[in-house]
Amino acid sequence: MRGWVRIYSFTQPRENILTYQPWHLKQGGGWRAMMLAEGRRHGKGVVARLEDCDDRDQALALVGTEIAIRREQLPDAGPGQYYWSDLQGMRVCDRAGEPLGVVDYLIETGANDVLVVKGDRERLIPFVLEQVILEVDLDRGEIRVDWDRDF
Repeated sequence: MRGWVRIYSFTQPRENILTYQPWHLKQGGGWRAMMLAEGRRHGKGVVARLEDCDDRDQALALVGTEIAIRREQLPDAGPGQYYWSDLQGMRVCDRAGEPLGVVDYLIETGANDVLVVKGDRERLIPFVLEQVILEVDLDRGEIRVDWDRDF
């Protein structure tokens, strides 16, 4: 109603998406920047109204639209913390330096995140620092793990 749309946010907590300006919306194969007029947590989700989106028809045109922000809008992850997008595409090797594959994507399980590593086969490796994840070297694009290659 009145231009408000329901948002699915990957931020933690979900309403943190409302702190970023502008949003970049993917429509028709291209991206366009839009400013957030207002927003709030609503039940288990988030609702928002973008500037120049004042009625239901304009809001309906946004259904299914992907929202992104620029990388430089994100705060530094901090020591020992990583954005999923930084980990995707990184090479994964075991303690001996033998390659296990490349991080394809991550899964959130509640207990911990899981790297989905694709190589000679798919491996699910828990992202548990110091126990399983021995080193993350963003500069080299490599993650060293304590993981048996037969798992």
